[in-house]
Amino acid sequence: MRFSSNFLQEIRERIPISDVVGRRVQFDPKKSNPGRGDYWACCPFHGEKTPSFHCENDKSRYHCFGCGESGDHFTFLMKLDGMSFPEAVEMLANEAGLALPAVDPKAAEREKARASLQDVMALAAQFFRDQLQAQAGAAARAYLRDRGLSAQVQETFGLGYAPSSRSALKEFLGSKGIEKDQIEACGLVVHGPDIPVSYDRFRDRVMFPILDARSHVIAFGGRALSADVPAKYLNSPETELFSKSNVLYNYARARRATERDGNLIVVEGYMDVIALHSAGFENAVPPLGTALTERQIELAWRVGGEPILCFDGDEAGLRAAYRSVDTALAGLQAGKSLRFALLPSGEDPDDLLKRGGRDAFTDVLKSARPLADMLWNRETAGRVFDTPERRAALEATLRQILGQVKNEDVRRHYQQEMRERLSQFFGTGPKKFQGNRRNDQQAYGRSAAPGQQRLAVSDSLMNSALVKPRTTLPPLRPTALIVTVLHHPLIGLKEFDTLASLDLDHPALARIQHALLDFFAEQMGGDDEAPSPEELKQTCDARGLEAEYRLLVRHVRNNRVWQADSDASLQDAMEGWNQALALHQRAVELRLELKAAEEAFNRDGDEDSWDRLVGIKDELEREKGIEALIEGFGLASDRPSRSM
Repeated sequence: MRFSSNFLQEIRERIPISDVVGRRVQFDPKKSNPGRGDYWACCPFHGEKTPSFHCENDKSRYHCFGCGESGDHFTFLMKLDGMSFPEAVEMLANEAGLALPAVDPKAAEREKARASLQDVMALAAQFFRDQLQAQAGAAARAYLRDRGLSAQVQETFGLGYAPSSRSALKEFLGSKGIEKDQIEACGLVVHGPDIPVSYDRFRDRVMFPILDARSHVIAFGGRALSADVPAKYLNSPETELFSKSNVLYNYARARRATERDGNLIVVEGYMDVIALHSAGFENAVPPLGTALTERQIELAWRVGGEPILCFDGDEAGLRAAYRSVDTALAGLQAGKSLRFALLPSGEDPDDLLKRGGRDAFTDVLKSARPLADMLWNRETAGRVFDTPERRAALEATLRQILGQVKNEDVRRHYQQEMRERLSQFFGTGPKKFQGNRRNDQQAYGRSAAPGQQRLAVSDSLMNSALVKPRTTLPPLRPTALIVTVLHHPLIGLKEFDTLASLDLDHPALARIQHALLDFFAEQMGGDDEAPSPEELKQTCDARGLEAEYRLLVRHVRNNRVWQADSDASLQDAMEGWNQALALHQRAVELRLELKAAEEAFNRDGDEDSWDRLVGIKDELEREKGIEALIEGFGLASDRPSRSM
């Protein structure tokens, strides 16, 4: 053991624990008694408004009566600042004026080698920064400028550029006297028995240095500038310095920001973090190309009790959120959980900030849902529990999942929470839980028989509720059909009959549709030249439909359905029209079938009509979840395909 108990105790005696804790908290003058070395504060490990965090100089201990966190000088620095135990001891020993005891020679050798590798990484980071400002970095500077990253932000995050040469970094480090095995140990070159000459791992990439909790460069992430490389983003391999499952990008900077901003925001990538930082959200971190790990969640909990996990609102985002639920379950403690905020489908934080500014992202954070909601929705969304066996299976599944929660108190409260949800879901709960059940019964025109009404919300509906409250936006598919015609009038002329037959029940869609039909009707029989998009816009303006026009176009662009936009080729626009039309027509057919099934169930009330009703409703929910143009077109516009 490197540090004896006597040495550690001497540090504790020389430095009051209130000095260590007082750097990070504001002591409550009313509850604290400095004369007795007794201090109270709001806990830095979980959010609270009244002080429950206590530290005593005589005992050299702290304890929070709210979340249960406790420890000594070293524990405090390790948990709150992310230091290792030796780092915490070394820092406090220096403050106490104590010389560090002699260490095991092998351990000292390892520490020296590690420090040496950090020096190599610092040199590499400086090389990449210099290259960004050199002639070779022109394309990288243009990319960063186009992404809206100011010079100040680039400097803050230490961004750089790796030249396209296979040996530029290797030669630079060699010129500084860095040995071959050190360069390889840092993961900066690709090497191996089958590779005659090692070469730079990062080439023609914008470089993001990855820092540890003490702001030392321990790895890099590189974003390719060329579109024809296998990996758009590339991280350093595992090294003595870097284990990607144990690191969060931007952690040191974000940790400091949480003193002002609260919990961490966990997003997907480097650019998300930098975009949020530029907008004033300086407490964002992402994992490094992998699903969030237990260790990374623990790091987030060191900063705040309820980090917010921010995912894309599409199916992939939901799956990632659900995986995080499983990862977090075992470690849940009093005051330590997760909240989940889903972005509008297809948007990342950068997109959302550009579209709606800081307020739009703030609204997403305000809509964040607790882990219990995500767990419940995962197990019930889009499923039917219309038999005792299915309901029993749901209960068994929840029981098995909650068994993973190690903390007895938290597990007990989760079990109680799920019992209450099951009661209200199966129609036997308290009166306050009956609202959704009554609404469902009214939707069917009569009360369902006991044990029959067991439809859970779908993934897509749950998703929209997470993202934002109910709005008056029209459905996306028919909107895409109308906007396609507005931007490509030739399609409207050729598909006049189809356009006229569209059943559009949203007022904005219907008004624009009628204006288009009137306009195209006047065009028929004239010359063969198609009208311009500007003429259609003028027609809408003349009818007082400026607001509706802007609403529909903005809706399509916000969801990045580019096949409907003005810069898509006619071929891609036509493909998009056909696919959206097929999906829209199927949805209309399903609604008609649902109406007939509802009437049959209200009339007969038998098992067959109920099964038919449930089957159609399930298919409708699946259709809502898909809401996509079939992928695979987009080449004529030289654009990648984008699902609706």
